[in-house]
Amino acid sequence: MKPQPLLIAFLVSLLIAPVFLNSGSLVHAQTSQATPDFYIGIDVAYDNVTEIKSLIDEVGAYTNLFVIGCTAISHNTTKLDDMCQYLYDRGLSFIVYQEWPLEYRFRQTVVSNWLETAKNRWGDHFLGICYLDEPGGRQLDLITDWMVVFDAYNATDASNQFNDRVSDSVNWFRNGYSNWTDVSLFVSDYALYWFDYKAGYDTLLAQFGWNYSRQLNVALCRGAATVQNKDWGTIVAWEYTVPPYIESGEKLYEDLVLAYENGAKYMVVFDSDEEYTQTILKQEHLDALKQFWEYVQDNPRQANPVNDRVALVLPEGYAYGFRGPKDKIWGLWEANQFSMELSVHINSLLEQYGTRLDIIYEDGLEEGNNYGYSKLIHWSELGMSPYPYPSPNPLPSPIPSPTPTPTQSPSPSPTSLPSQSPSPLPSATQQPTSTPETRTGSLLPMDYVYAIAGGVAMGTIALAVFVLRKKAIKR
Repeated sequence: MKPQPLLIAFLVSLLIAPVFLNSGSLVHAQTSQATPDFYIGIDVAYDNVTEIKSLIDEVGAYTNLFVIGCTAISHNTTKLDDMCQYLYDRGLSFIVYQEWPLEYRFRQTVVSNWLETAKNRWGDHFLGICYLDEPGGRQLDLITDWMVVFDAYNATDASNQFNDRVSDSVNWFRNGYSNWTDVSLFVSDYALYWFDYKAGYDTLLAQFGWNYSRQLNVALCRGAATVQNKDWGTIVAWEYTVPPYIESGEKLYEDLVLAYENGAKYMVVFDSDEEYTQTILKQEHLDALKQFWEYVQDNPRQANPVNDRVALVLPEGYAYGFRGPKDKIWGLWEANQFSMELSVHINSLLEQYGTRLDIIYEDGLEEGNNYGYSKLIHWSELGMSPYPYPSPNPLPSPIPSPTPTPTQSPSPSPTSLPSQSPSPLPSATQQPTSTPETRTGSLLPMDYVYAIAGGVAMGTIALAVFVLRKKAIKR
């Protein structure tokens, strides 16, 4: 009996159906990965797409995160889309560094909503955007192109100014996209973590570098994140101002393990020289990343519940740098006796509690709420001198640069990640330039104000010309 065409078609469909079903499951597995317990990866801030892709291929087996940290790539939608797709195809999650909303910067040339397209195209692999660098640290170190508080009545006033102005910048950036829903905003910093979170950032990466106490930075960042219900992580930054810039592979491995054991969700390694031209990672650093990846496979992270930790509560608005006995408060006031005594007590508490210590601030805390901690230790319980609210202290003009001149020997220095002068905010008619850019970290609303002021000035000139045409008025 000759088989009927319909029967043949049915039998063929039974044979090939598993193939399509399996293919569909593979696509689903790629596009809806389970949320990892932690992310480990590299923040690349130089512009060499070929070398970056080669690095991705090298580390893809023992990392799960990549930060596209070069603005020459992230401000070029063609390069950016290519890089994001390359990472997605290899199963890596990624964060994109930006200083302008892409839809603002390229609104004359980009029709579609980049952010919405990115979420639909790459799903959960696209973790969010890292907006600017080091707003707290740059304020503390009086880096005038980025600082937002130039004088204040006291520490609380400085805190309010910082929060208002950085919040304006964060909100300006968010509002530059037509659909910001479910996209996290990251930032890297080396001081004043509590105040960064208050200003609106979702995730903060505390910098490990310059031979400063890692555990103290963890206590400050983790405490701020815990009370404000945010995510936190670490980024291994420079150790020196000259090559090799970064710490040894052995020390890198130790820092990654320390962050992991303390509960960090993100662990990142910054990769760029001072000129943003090439990698600084050597084979020893790649080996350290691989060794760490093997460590976490063999050592599942133990629970790090908040009820097993204690928190030291600092005075409201007390933005002390904690990098040494002579660090400043908000960059505006010198250290004082209270700073000295508090530093001694914190050192003692770190010795007593180790990885169980967090540091938080009393501003915004609800009375009677211990935020899940086993104990809150208020600064007033430590037997110190009364807290002296700093008196008004306007900065001199011009403000001297706080950044030390780099030495030719690799000695620790309190400067931050490499940066250059901020670029101006492009006007509505300005076309994007093809000139490679670098991470600047400027607080854009200030430039935005300048752009508005320029527009007002142009309008004023136009009005004056109009009036002069009507009446002969001398200046």
